[in-house]
Amino acid sequence: MLTLAEVEALARRAHATQTDKAGRPYAEHLEAVAEGVRARGGDDEQIAAAWLHDAIEDDALSPQWLAAADLTDRTKAVVLAVTKRSGEPQEAYAQRILATPGALLVKESDLVHNADPARLAALDTPTRERLTSKYEGMRSLLGINETP
Repeated sequence: MLTLAEVEALARRAHATQTDKAGRPYAEHLEAVAEGVRARGGDDEQIAAAWLHDAIEDDALSPQWLAAADLTDRTKAVVLAVTKRSGEPQEAYAQRILATPGALLVKESDLVHNADPARLAALDTPTRERLTSKYEGMRSLLGINETP
């Protein structure tokens, strides 16, 4: 099995050329989500999934890579659960997360970091308002009350 350090290094390499909507290195988001999972009591499988949570969705790694990766089935399931599919209704996405053991904690940490006021402040007003509404909607669907 890949160690957490190996998963982190792999995720950092996979997202090395990507930036977030504010132009920051994408690895900063991955690290924040992984640390959020750790702080919320997540286990190593969930922390590994946090490092990889956007890898498939952002085309940093392929679904085939994930299927063959030396990761636990649970880690792979969590990564797939939190991977938003093109055209997928938010309700279906939320139901998949809720149905996958361990996925809710990863998505919660992702949402908390995405909705961090400091991160949102770096965005233009229309983008900030759109994302704030999107994150609030997903928190509601998932039954998450925590906000940044």
